[in-house]
Parts: sequence; structure tokens; C-alpha cells
Amino acid sequence: MATEITMPQLGESVTEGTITKWLVKPGDQVNKYDPLAEVMTDKVNAEIPSSYSGTIKELIAEEDETIAVGEIICKMDLEDSNSEQSNETKETTKEEQQESSQISNSVEEDNKKRYSPAVLRLAQENDIDLTQVNGSGRGGRITRKDLQAIIASGDRPKAPEAAQEAKPADMPVADEGITKSQASQAPISSDGRTEVIPVSGVRKAIAQNMVKSKHEAPHAWMMIEVDVTDLVRFREKVKNEFLEKEGMKLTFLPFFMKATIDALKKYPEVNAKWDGDKIIRHKDVHLSMAVATENELFVPVIRHADEKNIKGLARELTTISQKVRSNSLKQEDMQGGTFTLNNTGSFGSIQSQPIINTPQAAILSVESIVKRPVVLDNDAIAVRHMVNLCMSLDHRVLDGLISGKFMAQIKQSLENMNENTVTIY
Repeated sequence: MATEITMPQLGESVTEGTITKWLVKPGDQVNKYDPLAEVMTDKVNAEIPSSYSGTIKELIAEEDETIAVGEIICKMDLEDSNSEQSNETKETTKEEQQESSQISNSVEEDNKKRYSPAVLRLAQENDIDLTQVNGSGRGGRITRKDLQAIIASGDRPKAPEAAQEAKPADMPVADEGITKSQASQAPISSDGRTEVIPVSGVRKAIAQNMVKSKHEAPHAWMMIEVDVTDLVRFREKVKNEFLEKEGMKLTFLPFFMKATIDALKKYPEVNAKWDGDKIIRHKDVHLSMAVATENELFVPVIRHADEKNIKGLARELTTISQKVRSNSLKQEDMQGGTFTLNNTGSFGSIQSQPIINTPQAAILSVESIVKRPVVLDNDAIAVRHMVNLCMSLDHRVLDGLISGKFMAQIKQSLENMNENTVTIY
């Protein structure tokens, strides 16, 4: 009897995943831990490893199909070993089937109304009303094979006029990511002036996290301006040497990271989180760095950032940026952060109110460095390089006194960064 392989849980809060590419086909021999498929969740892209050694018998899930955790994705004929392994396999399979049944019952009704990008695209291209299609997939889900059968039969269910003229909010929405070509095929309103864009899994997760943060954490805001003229001159002096020596650019961000980390070590009250009826303070600084792509936002974590110098922080920053661009971030890359730094200045922003990355106690945005006329201590007016630092804080954890001292410490560090005070290597 073939063993059923189910969709694993690829994160603490992950409930489903989309098979983006099968790496095996029926008849293939695989070893334990060999990758079976590439899968996209609302948090990360990953590979599904095989739990056994054996031969692929049947692929149940299709590419671009979204599968709930615990649902069957393929079947395998296992290698014969000893009876102990066989019994263990049977017991594991039994537990997986029970878990799959429980999950399937809870999501069955919801699944009928959710469509993968491939199904949605095929329906749009062939003018098929998905609400009138009975799906053959698990939980009544509509599969690509269902639509292909309808297209071949020539009997395509179309929506009545009233449904075709429905408002965009009434249109079916895909629950996973779309490409630019898919976006161009999104449903168009009757007047041709609006279109419905399916929400990607990552965008959905961002929305849920932001709403949760605003509902749970009482936000307070604080901003200071910092004169970074000396830092600008110092960085300009050493950036070419750094590029030649290290093979990467030296941006301003590692200096802001260093100043923030030092302030977190001095004021550990900020390096904390709210946990029900208690506050947890962290002794280590695991710095979450907000990194944006064209359509998505990721917050990978630089672990033990307090143990790194400017060069080490610059290298870590380069590494996580490359992972985001290459879509190779893993779930563990975004876990365990204790404080978030957001480089909104890279977009030209000069002031912002970031939303806290819960359950962390605060988030700091570094705005754009701009030249401004400034009145100096001797009442002279000079053109200086100025930057605003904007912090959002959880008022359950932090009050104005500690937050003010924390921000003042960062200001002092940055304003005193020059060739005599900064050690890069």
C-alpha cells in the first residue's frame, strides 16, 4: 500500500502552501530528505523534503494548487527495510491521515471559494463562472483539471448579467501571489476603469500582522533630528577603500545600525516585548531589518548584531538583501528579532510613523539625510547634513522617559561619529 505524503507545516502560523514546482515525477526513486517540491507560503518559499526513501507513485497536488497543512500532496511506495521501520511508517501515516482529516473538515467549506492563480487565470481567459463549478479537489476545491474538462466539453458556465456587473469587492479573489502577466488579466469592471488584483500570500500576511499590531499595541511616536555632517564626511572618505578591500559598498545604514545597537545595550528596556501579563527583556540584540521588494516587505533578522562591528553589519546587510532579491529567505531567517530598524530614507522619506513589529516594543525609522541651514551654538547659520529618526513604541512596555534617553543616546553616537571615533574593521 502506498504511503501518503502530506503538506508539512513550514512555520508556526502557516496553515497552507502552494505547490509552485514539482521536483519529482511518478516512477522517480528518492532518498530520505531529498526535495520533492517547491512550495510558497504566506511567509516564505521553501522545498518539501521527503520523509522516506522510496519510489514516487502518484502526484496528487498540481502545480499552482494551494494545499492546506496536512492534506495529501503525493503518494510513495517505500523501500522495504525492517518491520520496525514499517510499523513506524504505518503509525506516522495514520497520525498524518487523522491530522489531515481534522484540518480538511475545518477548511472544506472555505476551500470551495478559494482559487489558485492557475485556476483563476484559466477561468478568466475562458469566461467561466467559478461559483457554478463543482470542484473535484479535496474539500470541493476547483482544480485546473476541472476547468480543462469544462473547456473540452464546450459547456462553459457563465455568470448571469447581474453577477457580471458586480462590484469589484464581490469578485472572487485569489489567495496566492500573482505575476505581472496575471495582473494584466485581472477582472475588469463593467466601465473598464478599475481592475481587481488578487492578493498575494505575503501581502495578506503583512496586512494581518499590521492590523494585529495596531489593534493590540497602543502606539506612541517620537522623533529627533540628528546632525550627521561629520559622519557623511567620514563615510565619503573611506567608502572607496572599503569597496576595494571588502568587495561591497559601505552605505550609511551600518552606522545607524551600530548606534542603535549600542543604545539598546545601554537601555535594555527598549530591547523587550510585551508577553500577556509580563514584559520580557532580551540580553542579546537580534536586529530585524525591514527590506522591501517592488510588491512585498520582508523583515529578516541579523542575530547577535551586538557582537558585530561596522564591517560585520555591512556584510550581514548585504547577505540578507541578496536573499530577499533571490527569493531564498527561509522561515528561520525572519524569526527571533528583538528590535526593528526601517530604512525609509532610501525612498526619500523625511518623516514617518512606522507600525510596530509585534511583539517587539519599538521600531525605528531612519529617514533621508538632507542638507539644511542650521543655527549653530554660536548663533551662526551653516549648511549641515541632517536626518530625522522616527520611533514608534508600545506604550504598554515603554514610557517617554526611557524612550527619550534611548533616542538621545543614538543622537549622541551619530553626531560623534568621525575618523577619530569609528572603528570599521
